[in-house]
Amino acid sequence: MTHRRPPRWYTIAWLLALPFVALYLLWRSLRQGEYRRHWGERFFGHGSPLAAAPGALVIWVHAVSVGETRAAQPLIERLARAHADAHFVLTHMTPTGRAAGTDLVRALPGRVQQRYLPYDLPFAVDRFLRQIGASVGVLMETEVWPNLLYAARRRGVPVVLANARLSQRSLDKALRHPGLIRAASACLAIVGAQSPADRARVLQVYDGPVRVTGNLKFDLLPDPQQLALGVRLRAGFRAHFGARPLWLFASTREGEERLILDALALRQAAPTERAGAARPLLLFVPRHPQRFDEVAALLQGPGGKVLRRAQWDAALLAAPAAAPPDPPAAAPWSSLLLLGDSMGEMALYYAMADVALIGGSLLPLGGQNLIEACACGCPVVLGPNMFNFAQAADDAVAAGAARRVANAPQALCAMEEIGRDSAQRQDMCAAALAFSRVHRGATERTLAMIDEALGAASAAAGR
Repeated sequence: MTHRRPPRWYTIAWLLALPFVALYLLWRSLRQGEYRRHWGERFFGHGSPLAAAPGALVIWVHAVSVGETRAAQPLIERLARAHADAHFVLTHMTPTGRAAGTDLVRALPGRVQQRYLPYDLPFAVDRFLRQIGASVGVLMETEVWPNLLYAARRRGVPVVLANARLSQRSLDKALRHPGLIRAASACLAIVGAQSPADRARVLQVYDGPVRVTGNLKFDLLPDPQQLALGVRLRAGFRAHFGARPLWLFASTREGEERLILDALALRQAAPTERAGAARPLLLFVPRHPQRFDEVAALLQGPGGKVLRRAQWDAALLAAPAAAPPDPPAAAPWSSLLLLGDSMGEMALYYAMADVALIGGSLLPLGGQNLIEACACGCPVVLGPNMFNFAQAADDAVAAGAARRVANAPQALCAMEEIGRDSAQRQDMCAAALAFSRVHRGATERTLAMIDEALGAASAAAGR
């Protein structure tokens, strides 16, 4: 494969975009102040020196945001066991991803440094690579940066694209600039694809080795303490509000909460609802923390009451009430809505739920991670737009762990049916757990791929 410097127009476009990038960061900082920090890392590739001895094995892992960071966790932990002397540089693009990575910093004290990956400018990526002295790089999922990859290749740093997923939509975008993408991908050492379909699409822009390694997210096991607390909280809600089903709207994106609320209003006016059918408890967990207050205001609405996550423990666990009978639909608290406005507690929310609707799937956003829900044994309902998790979604439906619907009203109908039919729900719970177990093993396959890239680089350096 040929290794060409990215075309000049690409770097010029980045330079022209820098003022707008700075304005974007300032705009985002109005909701998340963290966006005003670490600009030296983002724009110039300058960060703190790495606390590693000269010649030590340094493994650089790039995980854009929360989902990629969670997926990287079992891989980094496994690499740390396989290479006891290795140090890690964990890079991100978002503050939420950086916050998620602090668990790894605590788990591997003194061995993990976090930074923001610099924007794809030659001087910034050169300084970044020079400072970290990486022995190998691992990019998670879809991150292909032409200047960065070219600089790594020039320095003899093999870069592995791990857990790669490439939807048809993303492939179509990449093929608009085939020269740029092919030149960048040629600098990769090897690619590990999530599925055969991802492999087939990757091969349309990359001529090197592509292996199907599976999805690393299957290897991330839910926290047992979170699962136990979720069960306790669920019992507390039952004690206060009776044996009502709990519906979880997980990782919802902008615009989806309104779709769900409108569909709920239609159901409330339907004859079956007026006939006294038990109303579920509704739990919303927005995908992005900067939207927590916005979603709380939306859910509050006229006459509504929102119970936010910080209020639950004191309200439910301190003094459980005697279980009351199910109140009539017109009871004052029937409009109570729960808001899961915390980070890193999805396992807790799935443990509480009878059924979950996966966010990002009602609108053409590609869907969010359904694998974590299945690992917690929670039945899931999927909207029509799961193209970012297409293979996992298809497999979950085929396994009986998930049900696919066309829109928000159909999603609520499916959630009601699953919540009412305890036998069907138990079957889906068991199918979800089995589905998550059978797809594990991507971590070991990816580890072997990274070690192979390291070995090939060492051999080339010795020649």
